[in-house]
Amino acid sequence: MTDATEEIPEVDYVEGTGVPIRGNDIDTDQIIPARFMKVVTFDGLGEFAFFDLRFDDDDNEKDHPLNEARFQDANVMVVNNNFGCGSSREHAPQALMRWGIDAIIGEGFAEIFAGNCLALGIPTLTADHETINELQQWVDDHPDGDIEVDVAAETVRFGGKEISVSVDDAQRKALVEGIWDTTALMKANRNAIEETASNLPYLDQTRSDVEADD
Repeated sequence: MTDATEEIPEVDYVEGTGVPIRGNDIDTDQIIPARFMKVVTFDGLGEFAFFDLRFDDDDNEKDHPLNEARFQDANVMVVNNNFGCGSSREHAPQALMRWGIDAIIGEGFAEIFAGNCLALGIPTLTADHETINELQQWVDDHPDGDIEVDVAAETVRFGGKEISVSVDDAQRKALVEGIWDTTALMKANRNAIEETASNLPYLDQTRSDVEADD
């Protein structure tokens, strides 16, 4: 049983407005350039999301959705195929989360990126090319339009329409049942883990060997 103080929220539903990020094979270096990964904590990473795509060498704004005022309050990102490919840096989903993203809908995601999103409670949902293009265009035309993401039912509703999306079975289970934060789960079950460890004979032998060396 988990400690109530370590309760992990269930992520079965996300609602908000969208922001379209078009293009296949957008890698983690584009999401968060490597030079911003030297921080001690992830705090403040959000302002550097897509930095090199948003600003030139003189820090002048480029044409990019995250620079547009109409998308500043968006929390549902709509992307194309193989999003989050490249290096496995966890800073990429951290930057998106700290920019304000709660869910990502796309044609496809790099496996490690999707796993890093899950560790933050961010669902990654997929649909076919035509469906994603339609949703991106709708978001472009209706930046204040409401998007309802039902993780449990694997549906997305927008503009009076409902579409089917796919969520990895293990991801959906973890999100819907509130067991996606493995670190919090370990902390909440610390006593049970210590009890189990104390009953493992090979751990007792290891302790004895260490004490003997001392």
